[in-house]
Amino acid sequence: MGQGGVPRRPQPRDGELGAAVARAQDGDEAAFAVAYRIVQPGLLGYLRGLVGEDAEDVASDAWLEIARDLGRFRGDGAGFRGWTATIARHRALDHLRRQRSRPRAAQLEQDALELPGRHSTHDQALESLSTARALELVRALPRDQAEAVLLRVVVGLDGPAAARVLGKRPGAVRTAAYRGLRRLARQLGTDTAGVTDADPPTPGEPR
Repeated sequence: MGQGGVPRRPQPRDGELGAAVARAQDGDEAAFAVAYRIVQPGLLGYLRGLVGEDAEDVASDAWLEIARDLGRFRGDGAGFRGWTATIARHRALDHLRRQRSRPRAAQLEQDALELPGRHSTHDQALESLSTARALELVRALPRDQAEAVLLRVVVGLDGPAAARVLGKRPGAVRTAAYRGLRRLARQLGTDTAGVTDADPPTPGEPR
């Protein structure tokens, strides 16, 4: 379970990713290709949740910027995931501003948050996030919840890293991910009689 109580998929290739990035910064083009192959699936899933069918175009713009500024990056494999997600998010927001006239998907009703019980069935909900329908449901979430879920589950960032990408406090990201995952669990037909995809926000926790 990741920091902040939200389950997240482990990232077993972060060591390989960090090594590839270091070599790429020394001019190794093959190493950059390795880093791209490791990061791109999660990054593309994140962008699909933000901009839908335009995700590949936005990802291409993001990778151009990543390649251009690679020498400025400092950090390990996990840090590289966060850095690339930040760049991709900026490009996605630019894209959405240009497309502001496009109708937005209706948001889910607030009462979908009220799900009782303590039995965790997050595995089913998270597995379904790879489907096109699930990503459309994510896009219909309020923006803060959608981004928190995508960064934690699809990109694989921990709580503090996701908070840095979003420019928010970890407590706020934890709350948004908790609410978003519970909504998705209900929409995806998992055990809505008792799904808890994250511990509820701790009273008094910083946001």
